[in-house]
Amino acid sequence: MEEPAVEPMTVASTCADSGFLRVSLSGALTARTELRDEDLTCESMRRPDDRGVRLRLSTDIDGERLAIIIAMPELDAGETGAGFDSIVTITVDGSGRFFSTANLGACWTDVAGNEPLDGAGGAHVISGAVSCVGPLGEFNGDAYVDVQELVFSGIADWSKS
Repeated sequence: MEEPAVEPMTVASTCADSGFLRVSLSGALTARTELRDEDLTCESMRRPDDRGVRLRLSTDIDGERLAIIIAMPELDAGETGAGFDSIVTITVDGSGRFFSTANLGACWTDVAGNEPLDGAGGAHVISGAVSCVGPLGEFNGDAYVDVQELVFSGIADWSKS
């Protein structure tokens, strides 16, 4: 008697099947990679003061789980354009290491797309590119990470807090 073929389980996308991350980092973290939806985890929430949104893209790079968080306090659902002031943070899960801009004015995001996600309340598929004028400093040390390229597409949800 032949055993029935077992179909592999499919993992539901957290990035609306359009997740994308192209990143080039140097300094304390060195990476140059381009990833698609199936290699990313997308999460987001409104910022604590209910201004704008935070987008979190995480993935495994060179054996470490990195999370890149892009906070855009002036971005509203559906809005696009150039030069949205942003705070960028990169964390290395489980290590206690994280790198971030100290405040607004050091990084900005050019938002190319910000379209509602069908049937998902306040969720939008957001895409764009981040530029920073200097490196991200380490919070618990004196190292830094230079973000040379950061292009993304993920889910931003203005209904989550």
